[in-house]
Amino acid sequence: MKNGIYTLANDYVYHQLVALLNSIEANAGQDVPVCVIAYNDQLEKVRAEVASRKNVTLLEDPAIFAEWEEFSYDVWKSHKTAIQVWQEKGIPKFYRVGENRRYCAFDSRSEFDKFIYLDADTLVMQPLDFVFQQLDDYDFVVYDFQYKDPAHIYNLSSPRLLEIFSQERIESEIFCSGFYAAKKGLFPPAQREWLLSQLREGDADVLYMAAPNQSVLNYLRMKSNTSIYNFARNLPVDQSTGCSVTSDHFENINYILYDRGNKLTYLHYIGLSSKLFNRVCAGENIDFPYRDIFLHYRYLHEPDQRPNFTTKAKAYNAPPSIGKRIFRKLGLTARGK
Repeated sequence: MKNGIYTLANDYVYHQLVALLNSIEANAGQDVPVCVIAYNDQLEKVRAEVASRKNVTLLEDPAIFAEWEEFSYDVWKSHKTAIQVWQEKGIPKFYRVGENRRYCAFDSRSEFDKFIYLDADTLVMQPLDFVFQQLDDYDFVVYDFQYKDPAHIYNLSSPRLLEIFSQERIESEIFCSGFYAAKKGLFPPAQREWLLSQLREGDADVLYMAAPNQSVLNYLRMKSNTSIYNFARNLPVDQSTGCSVTSDHFENINYILYDRGNKLTYLHYIGLSSKLFNRVCAGENIDFPYRDIFLHYRYLHEPDQRPNFTTKAKAYNAPPSIGKRIFRKLGLTARGK
């Protein structure tokens, strides 16, 4: 049995990928196998980074990608309006096509028997052995509080939703797709065909179009009744931790974050645009939650490359200046056109 970590990346999230890989190396172990799944073909920096690390590989298999992409396309074709809405917005095929490549981790041809998937905008804070161990008893293992916010998983206005899943399941089983552990071989072809038949018969109405892969993944797991364990729901209150950058009370001790004395498993910079990280790494002094933690891991092996900020930091969510607001209202850029 081979355990490992998957993530999904291209050159646009290069800085975040480096920070994630460094955090895994520093806090989970230098020899933990990691496979980077290619988000698309923009991979020049990613390929070089992967080549420099003995424990990291790159998955860019067109055959595996095509199979799962076609499955995802079939999923969304079963929805009454999704494809049309996206086409009208100029989105080819379906929204966020590259994100469905994370499903390749389930493929029987994939590298790891047990895996943990982490979005590129996460940082690992401790060894993950305890997560892998939980897969001995469950098919899915997660650690987040997404169950408190089902509106970002399913279309809550769909009358079909409570016909498929009970309110209790909705409020207890859903999870954020930025971190989850599972097993190779889940959702084999025959099961995928059955799931598609259910979606075509009306289940597709419950899918949440704004987060397509997160919604579909939750549906696949719940409809298949695969077992799930959520540390956030099962650990004693005084032992569980948060994981989201939106929590401002985490304590930084030697670049490890703690929640009321408990070490975080991972930190998810959810809701922060990759553009923000790229601008900061390019030298713009923009502050955002736990920025020093990100910069520490991003430049762990390249401290001389870390930006040296000399101006006063701007808040990442600061309102635009009066001048910019006026230009925007007039439909102009700062250059006047």
